[in-house]
Amino acid sequence: MNYILFDGDVRQSLLPFTYTKPVADIRIGILTIREKWEKHLGLTTTTVTEEYLEEKYPMVELEENILINASFCPSENLIEKIKNLSKNEAIFKGEDVIAFFTTDSQEEVNFDDYTQIEFEEELIQIKNTWDIFSLNDQAIQQDFNLITEGRTSEPIPKGVQCINIENIFVEEGAKLTFATLNATNGPIYIGKNAEIMEGCVVRGALAMCENSVLKLGAKIYGATTLGPYCKVGGEVNNAVLMGYSSKGHDGFLGNSVLGEWCNLGADTNNSNLKNNYAEVKLWDYETGRFAKTGLQFCGLMMGDHSKCGINTMFNTGTVVGVSANIYGSGFPRNFVPSFSWGGASGFTEYKTNKVYEVAEVVMQRRNMVFDAVEQRILEHVFEETKQFRNY
Repeated sequence: MNYILFDGDVRQSLLPFTYTKPVADIRIGILTIREKWEKHLGLTTTTVTEEYLEEKYPMVELEENILINASFCPSENLIEKIKNLSKNEAIFKGEDVIAFFTTDSQEEVNFDDYTQIEFEEELIQIKNTWDIFSLNDQAIQQDFNLITEGRTSEPIPKGVQCINIENIFVEEGAKLTFATLNATNGPIYIGKNAEIMEGCVVRGALAMCENSVLKLGAKIYGATTLGPYCKVGGEVNNAVLMGYSSKGHDGFLGNSVLGEWCNLGADTNNSNLKNNYAEVKLWDYETGRFAKTGLQFCGLMMGDHSKCGINTMFNTGTVVGVSANIYGSGFPRNFVPSFSWGGASGFTEYKTNKVYEVAEVVMQRRNMVFDAVEQRILEHVFEETKQFRNY
């Protein structure tokens, strides 16, 4: 069977992260949503996404296909039901379609003509940007169980203090030195060639992906994910760094999500709680205004390729778009549009030729290429986000 992951209605509410990637390639827990599905299915998947992303994330359609809503994370029972889908059958959870059978000869899909199978088991579903950190605890536990089942951890070196060692898993090549790991409240997963430097204090759940680094004396607590090649120092609480991003120095990051290729300057801090303890509002790209989140704790949402200078201060509930460069004293506004250059004293447009120069150098440091495909995606995002750059 051919499995295709589609963005669905949530794509808009997951901006700015979905400006540069399909919903399926968002990381929550240890794995991306796509990696979870592929590991469960034992097969590769392709994607239905925005037209400008298709060159990088193409769709492969065969005679018979099952389309899966990428906002849902899989479970064993769901996988079983999906594998048993037949023609004109669809799986729903409430009003949301999870998966449905289709053929290449179908011109349209009308669910009124389908047998609708209700799935009642609880699932992790990513509907909003803040779900990425709010549901990260559950996602880490599920991924930890999936990845480590039937496997034995590498030995933990002497000098590393551990609580609930059976809830800690270390992959080949990982380095740990004189750290404290407490897996009482959630598992700790240390990926291949990851490193935890001296003096780090970790309270799970924690997911460290391949080649990620916790720097000297870092303090990590509350369901945190470091994607591949991320570097983190200072204090981090309940945050997700999707990959290739750095918060390398002291400063606080809490209840936040960073995309890929982001960098926070030394002593950058974000607020995750308003002084009056009121509900946090976040910028809503669809309505063009701030909307309630239902959360008391909510910090920084930063899109791919965005960066900030030393001593940057982010207010509670700040959204930064793609390829923004923030610096200077004071708090920048709570919504920083994509391709913005500046800070509290004002912004100008960040010219694309400069953006591409930086992206090329940054990606080259990780032995990756900023090619014409990547450039065309950023060009599209630049044009699509012009409406928000009213400085």
